[in-house]
Amino acid sequence: MKLAKIFAIASAAVLVMACGSSKVEGSKEVQALLPTKGQVDTTSYLLGVNFGLVMTQNNFGELNMAQVEKGMKDALNAKEGEPMDSAFVKQFKIDPSDMNRIINSYLQKRTAYEGALNKEKGDQFRKEFYVKNSADSTASGIVYLIQDSGSEKHAVSDRDTVKVNYRGTLIDGKEFDKNEGIEFPLNRVIKGWTEGMKLVGEGGKITLVIPANLAYGERGPREIGTNSTLIFDVDLLEVHPFVEKEAEPAKPAKKK
Repeated sequence: MKLAKIFAIASAAVLVMACGSSKVEGSKEVQALLPTKGQVDTTSYLLGVNFGLVMTQNNFGELNMAQVEKGMKDALNAKEGEPMDSAFVKQFKIDPSDMNRIINSYLQKRTAYEGALNKEKGDQFRKEFYVKNSADSTASGIVYLIQDSGSEKHAVSDRDTVKVNYRGTLIDGKEFDKNEGIEFPLNRVIKGWTEGMKLVGEGGKITLVIPANLAYGERGPREIGTNSTLIFDVDLLEVHPFVEKEAEPAKPAKKK
């Protein structure tokens, strides 16, 4: 989510605070048009929920809520003026023009921390899984456990297609993906799958513990996270070797 949207929501929250503290004016007929107290309370709460969700979904981590409230109040109490002139800026602890730079720097540090922590935990998990399950490993770092070796028919080429049932989990056991009877060529999936599906035969079952660099790396989606080790329990239902299409015969030239 872009920062512009984050601060649009924050501004809305400030607006609610401002509306709640403003003096009610006008005749009774005009005042009757105002939202009820219940509507004000409900909207205020929902804006708080929305703002909180934006914070968690953008990896802000633990925030100092007292400072969040202070920033809102400072924005509310700011005197009128051109938004970025020197007089306006002096009303705040930090120059608002530096907002995006400072917040982006914070988010980059949070992402770097999360990635390093996920990698550290993932490396440790793969070591423990290897020992605990008397598993095997590849030179690339995949740890795998074959429950059923299947037939002699294996995927060999990256362009071979496989049909599988699978379940994907994180090292904490959280399921992030599941599918049954899905087919795909091995050159269209993460590197850990491309390599791992060649380790077991058709009809076999395998557990793959894939390091982050052979999965989504630093670009893992939010539900997976950056630098996350992934675990896949896979039933290899079918293997379909890649077959080159025969070149179509040249069509005869049209007579003029």
